[in-house]
Amino acid sequence: MSDYKTIHGVGIRDYTTDPDNLILGQVWFDKTNNVLQFQAEGAGAWATGGVLNTAREYIAGAGVSNSASLGFGGNEPPTSAKTESYNGTSWTEVNDLSTGRNQMGGAGTSTSAVGFGGTPPLSNKTDTWNGTSWTEVNTMNTTTRLMGNAGSSSTNALSFGGLTPPNTAKNEKWNGTSWTEVADLNTARHQLGGGGTNTSALALGGNTPGTPLIAATESWNDTSWSEVADLNTPRAPVASSGSSNTSILAFGGDGPSKRAQTESWNGTSWTELADLNTARSANGGSGITTSALTFGGDVPPIANATEEWSDPTFSIKTADTD
Repeated sequence: MSDYKTIHGVGIRDYTTDPDNLILGQVWFDKTNNVLQFQAEGAGAWATGGVLNTAREYIAGAGVSNSASLGFGGNEPPTSAKTESYNGTSWTEVNDLSTGRNQMGGAGTSTSAVGFGGTPPLSNKTDTWNGTSWTEVNTMNTTTRLMGNAGSSSTNALSFGGLTPPNTAKNEKWNGTSWTEVADLNTARHQLGGGGTNTSALALGGNTPGTPLIAATESWNDTSWSEVADLNTPRAPVASSGSSNTSILAFGGDGPSKRAQTESWNGTSWTELADLNTARSANGGSGITTSALTFGGDVPPIANATEEWSDPTFSIKTADTD
């Protein structure tokens, strides 16, 4: 304890109950249980949520948390135009897409979203959501499906990679009015995951010719893509969520059986976290790294199951003093 005081400038205090207003890294001695405790980062876990009204795979998603998300399009079969809104407890059917399609991109929030691309037929259509209805707006420059996507609203989105065919590395940026082609990915691929905004995004996993499953990860800084550390588990198609190129969650996918692994990106490396309760691929994803949602997908069969990810900011842990 004298070493701790020398290093940190304060001694370890004794408590009979956990102290109030804890901060990350705080250490104290629990006199009741005679153990040394500290405040650490939370572990996170998946919990079962309300089921979709319509089971679908290759469903697009948008949302900022596991209690405010949107799921739209997908394959029932047939291809669907249905849109559902999630409030943290249940899904409610709302107004349909202007054109039903699956394998499309989606970004934004449950009240301000954008959907783009998809199939069949192979599409470059763009729809924006205002919280009530979809409006068809200006098309993408490239017709594509199975792309990665990022974005925080109906006026902020990024679409990268996909299958035109063939695999593409093209990257398009949406400003609420039109799409602009910007710097390409380093690796052309489809069935990839993505997250972030149109100025700070991450591309992960996917499928390339000759390599059905890849782990490659690329970071977007609003100017170019840079190759960064790989996923621990190669996978495609992979669902994901997140707010920037330093905060992304990846979950599900094929590889070659259905994947349940969840990985978290901190801007430098991927860390494996708690698995999904049900392994699946072609599932939807929305939210951020501390409050995410996954829904639908192929188990098989095509699923309507929803899972909610919660990652508490802090967790009290007991120190190993041996």
